[in-house]
Amino acid sequence: MSSDEDFSLVLADPQPLENTLEGIKALITNYKKKHEQLIQEQQELAASRDDRRDMTEKCKQRSIKLAQDLKEDQRSYKEQIENEKAKLNSMKQEESELMKEIQKVEEALKEEEAKKDHLKQQSEVFTAVPEKEVVFTGSTESEADAQTFEMKPRVVYPMEGGTALVTFEEEVVARKILDMKKHQVDLGGGCSITVEARPVHLMLPRLVEIDSEVSPQHILISNLPKMDTETLLNKLEIHFSKSKHGGGEVENCEMLPDSGTVVLTFVDKHIARGLTDTEYHDVKLQQKTHRVRVTPFLNGKITNLKTKMSACPRTVLLTGIPNVMEHETLQDLLEIHFQKSSNGGGEIEAFLYNLLGQHTSALFEGISSDKKEE
Repeated sequence: MSSDEDFSLVLADPQPLENTLEGIKALITNYKKKHEQLIQEQQELAASRDDRRDMTEKCKQRSIKLAQDLKEDQRSYKEQIENEKAKLNSMKQEESELMKEIQKVEEALKEEEAKKDHLKQQSEVFTAVPEKEVVFTGSTESEADAQTFEMKPRVVYPMEGGTALVTFEEEVVARKILDMKKHQVDLGGGCSITVEARPVHLMLPRLVEIDSEVSPQHILISNLPKMDTETLLNKLEIHFSKSKHGGGEVENCEMLPDSGTVVLTFVDKHIARGLTDTEYHDVKLQQKTHRVRVTPFLNGKITNLKTKMSACPRTVLLTGIPNVMEHETLQDLLEIHFQKSSNGGGEIEAFLYNLLGQHTSALFEGISSDKKEE
């Protein structure tokens, strides 16, 4: 760039300005400005040159990286193809073995059918004998008739601030930590804290008795496809509200998220029985007919509940933990301390730390006779 045309001198006096002091000063000022402009242009050109060099280097590095990524993708794709081929061969072999198993099952079914026909013939012979009056002398009540089931409760344990729950893989480690009670944890830099180990007691149900009865207004619908919940409920409500399908006016339609089934409530009490007797119903869902299962809905009422206090054999509560550093850092140091066998610890299955001034809860579940806690 040039600025020669940006400046012009008008001579009012026929005497040249260069020969006067003012003229010389004006020329000096003019040349200074030109010099400054040239320096600025030089700096801009240098900056532009550096930017272009940086851009060129970045483009070069990016090209190298893209080439490497392309080679890696090609290698990965080739390995994936080989793995898929191996899976396909394995599936073909499994299919062949399954076909053999199906043939064996079909042969076994034929044998069972033959035995069934034979037993049917025998039963027809036995039922043809003359009737004979008999007297039942057994007991009509038995504790064996009571239905029992294993219950795995989910216990919410509120934690105070400045505490931590440690679940060890072995019970003997937890007992050792509780026996030591006081533990000095080194935090580094000559700093340490003292925490106290306490047992964790949970209130668990020991006995639960429930009386149940079949609801005359409810049905339980299962064997449902995966689709939008609101759409599914609307289609089920419309279908079972029509009398031609054996239904009636629907009062409520609700999805049970834990089981993926739907509970339908009718206004009248004589609708549910007829639908459950049919059991399987064809309902139009997802632009096609889907066969759903309709079974009775049981209303349950807890009539007897007994609880007990149980100590967690593998979980220990640590108390008296001050806020002396970041949450994650302190938790890591505590976990490392109680993992070391030299400190009486062992392998840790779970660790939960709650800061002072905060409120949180721990969830204990899967408590059974085989596995005491999770």
